[in-house]
Amino acid sequence: MINIDFQVRRAVGQDYDRLANLIYYEANSHRHLDWHSPLEWLGDPNYWVCEEGGKVVATLACPQDPPHVAWIRFFGCLQYLPPSQAWQPLWDAARQEMIHAHDQAYVAAIITKNWFQSILLSSGFELKQNIVLLEWRHGNALLSQPPAEIRVRPMEDADLPVVTQIDLAAFGQFWHNTEDTLRRARAQCASATVVEDASGVIGYQISTKSPVGMHLARLAVKPEAQGRDVGTALVSQLIRQFNADGSIRLSVNTQADNNASLSLYRKMGFVRTGEQFPVLVYPIAP
Repeated sequence: MINIDFQVRRAVGQDYDRLANLIYYEANSHRHLDWHSPLEWLGDPNYWVCEEGGKVVATLACPQDPPHVAWIRFFGCLQYLPPSQAWQPLWDAARQEMIHAHDQAYVAAIITKNWFQSILLSSGFELKQNIVLLEWRHGNALLSQPPAEIRVRPMEDADLPVVTQIDLAAFGQFWHNTEDTLRRARAQCASATVVEDASGVIGYQISTKSPVGMHLARLAVKPEAQGRDVGTALVSQLIRQFNADGSIRLSVNTQADNNASLSLYRKMGFVRTGEQFPVLVYPIAP
């Protein structure tokens, strides 16, 4: 083990350039896939750096968004450092600070690299559930028209407050996207639509372009509107919009234990690819 005297402190604005180099050019890193870049969280109290000889050699960003869920947005270190050794002082500082703040929260990560999973498990993180990946295969299902009482239309800025409420009601606090996150998602996506009936907006979807097609990044239906083919209408419209030549590859991921979502996607012609990503959590208790 390399014997280094680390100095841990909160990241500040003056660290921007050094963090940018570490984030974009270093291989030893975990990055949470969302609508923010790691640098956009700079200034959050749960953003930490390790220094050695005045040089930033590692960083950990785990801001709470939504409240009480601190997703690990980024962890990375210089290539010469063993990641486990860079992780420990950063995690010790972040964990102690959250405990000191008497902040009942979960620290969570979606694992895409085995080495990071090993680090978190050795630090007391536990498996919460798995995320599974599915892919739509052309011709596997007959697309349907929306029922007469509902219509699909493009999402507008004015829809975001109610879309945020639907997201929370459908997914719960742990998986909830805040209004700021949904606003960013709408600004960056390839498609954002809502379903509405006489009562107003009752569901939405946001999708992105990928190198091989489209990815259905988010779909939520108001709980009391579930069972009315709202999700089917959203997915059908998305496929029609982007599948004019019949070559679209559409992917989606969902929790392995989300039976309602899995049932919808199977009905729509999605099949599991075999890929899955563990979700690990660490409960912070005062």
